[in-house]
Amino acid sequence: MKATRILAFAAALAISAMPLTACGKKNPSSGSSAAESSAEQTEKDEIKEIRDISSWELVKEIKVGWNLGNTMDANGASGVDAETSWGNPTTSKQMIDLLKSSGFNLLRLPVTWDGHMDENNNYQVEKEWMDRVHEIVDYAIDNDMFVILNTHHEEWYFPTEENKQQDIEQLTALWQQIAEEFKGYDEHLIFEGVNEPRLRGTAQEWTGGDETSRAIVNEYVKAFYDTVRNSGGNNAKRHLMLTGYAASSMASCLEAIDIPEGDDKVIISVHAYLPYSFALDTKGTDQFDPDQNMGEVNSLFNTLDELFLSKNIPVIVGEFGAMNKNNNTEERVEWVKCYLEAAKAAGVPCVWWDNGSFIGAGENFGLMDRYMPPAWKFPEIVDAIMEVYK
Repeated sequence: MKATRILAFAAALAISAMPLTACGKKNPSSGSSAAESSAEQTEKDEIKEIRDISSWELVKEIKVGWNLGNTMDANGASGVDAETSWGNPTTSKQMIDLLKSSGFNLLRLPVTWDGHMDENNNYQVEKEWMDRVHEIVDYAIDNDMFVILNTHHEEWYFPTEENKQQDIEQLTALWQQIAEEFKGYDEHLIFEGVNEPRLRGTAQEWTGGDETSRAIVNEYVKAFYDTVRNSGGNNAKRHLMLTGYAASSMASCLEAIDIPEGDDKVIISVHAYLPYSFALDTKGTDQFDPDQNMGEVNSLFNTLDELFLSKNIPVIVGEFGAMNKNNNTEERVEWVKCYLEAAKAAGVPCVWWDNGSFIGAGENFGLMDRYMPPAWKFPEIVDAIMEVYK
């Protein structure tokens, strides 16, 4: 999800023990040596034992998650300073410790790789950027949490016939590097190939696209899938999230998702800020009535059941949330209980979109005050979330 935007389709249905610099890199003055670097590389190359279980079984172990939004996914900047370019502080281990201690067991780590790839060198990713992504992944993995790692605000993929060949070339080169970097990780690390791939800037951007764009999105996902599956290490058994056009909750987009035959380690990815008027529309209502406003939510989970869940194909709602509107915390508490009770009944884990924004006229999905020491800005909402999963 971008820093600001409205989903028209929705109406239809992670600090190490070493000192850190301001941008989260290990401080060179801390006395790191060539031997330490060699040890780090050996650990990185280690292949951990991975359980051979289906995604259906895996998803049952996931309770509820949180997105590190508007951070590693900030675009328009290069180098590790991009992490803070959208106004959020450097990600600390303490933040992910707070997630864990509060009851969240999944971190979704949105990462924008655009601006960190060398187009003249087979789209080679900056080492510093990959290392920083790796560090944040480990904040959660070391806490025995699940992690979803993706490609997020990539302005270069645009699902048309004219663009798809170069898009697939770049996407393949990128996932070859990500898959190699994390090939030794076990089932706690999940890959998500694309995020909200769509016809950006067109009238069809948030209205489901068309048959051609939906089919090309499937080609992107297949390129991601094939690249990871053929990359070695544990990636033959890696759990992979498959995304439809715009990650839309519209039935037409969900129905169009191609699912590989004979692979029980795939998960459907969908984003759903519902009901739209309350959850996402900045000009919508700040009031929630469970007796009147659950139609869109119930319709979503009925559709997911019909298309996927009834066939033992698991789903994760990778982004959900309701904005702060006029300090309507009480309304949001009631809403999150109803939403997550429906999701829990369906067996679908959900991941709150937290962009670190709390006030103003934009999309204020922030829950965590990330400055040291990190704390929950709206503990009532977090308590309500955990009440559903007690």
